[in-house]
Amino acid sequence: MQILFLILVIVGATSGSGTPEECRGLTGNDLELCEDAGDVGTTIGVGLMIGLWVAVDFILALTYLIYRLASRQPRD
Repeated sequence: MQILFLILVIVGATSGSGTPEECRGLTGNDLELCEDAGDVGTTIGVGLMIGLWVAVDFILALTYLIYRLASRQPRD
């Protein structure tokens, strides 16, 4: 699960590199503004993926803890 999320975050972060297609043909401040907006969108997307990663890890850990507590042998 961890490797899957790591790959997802890496792919998401690298997908925002370079000049977006919507910014082609722009120059000067317009180009800079368009590229910065794309970078902000990439940052938000990666942040959401990391938040999902943390939530899934928390749910998996809680499920494992409940399973361990339910399957332990009672004390005599």
